[in-house]
Amino acid sequence: MGITGKIVSFQIGRPQLRVFSGAQFNTGINKQKVKTAFVTKAEIEGDGIGNKKHHGGPDRVICFYPYEHYEMWEKRFGKRISIPAFGENLTVSGMKEEQVYIGDIFRIGECITQITQGRIPCAMISHFNNETGFLKEVIETSYTGYFARVLEEGQVREDDSIELVQRVQNHVSVLSANEIYFHNKEGLIGLDRLLTIDELGIVWKTKIMRKRAALLETEG
Repeated sequence: MGITGKIVSFQIGRPQLRVFSGAQFNTGINKQKVKTAFVTKAEIEGDGIGNKKHHGGPDRVICFYPYEHYEMWEKRFGKRISIPAFGENLTVSGMKEEQVYIGDIFRIGECITQITQGRIPCAMISHFNNETGFLKEVIETSYTGYFARVLEEGQVREDDSIELVQRVQNHVSVLSANEIYFHNKEGLIGLDRLLTIDELGIVWKTKIMRKRAALLETEG
């Protein structure tokens, strides 16, 4: 199906203790650029998660963030925003949230991946970038980045191309999914559309079912 994107930067990192606003956090957001790493179904070797209660798992092995958004964020905050400001593993071009669909299967080097969900960002983005309003802005724009599971393990290199192997559905992009999840776009209809996608990550499925139940209770 052709090359659909490219890697601008590849980064990994083990969790570190960091202090933000006088509080200590164990976080993996501070990642370092690498040329290559082996990707398994459980993790990128050399990468790690600080808060495993809310992050990580087999549906969220690789975190992507679109390179194109960086210029917008720099204009918005009037300062340099350095990669990887969002703690992403792959900063990519040609793969914005509206261009990538839940369930898309991509070949990246030796690795085969599948997009599972949009990212649910946390306050660490604001802390790490020293911008109190960053988290709020990311959610408002739905420019959160997204996650993938690993279908076939393999080596990934910083100069690898990214090829779309299969698009399993063309109704719900990552951007559409984010708008449904964060902004209740389409109400119950939107939530139900997401739940019909078998490839959706289990964390999102669980949260969406809870949102659906709460909405039904409110409307009932």
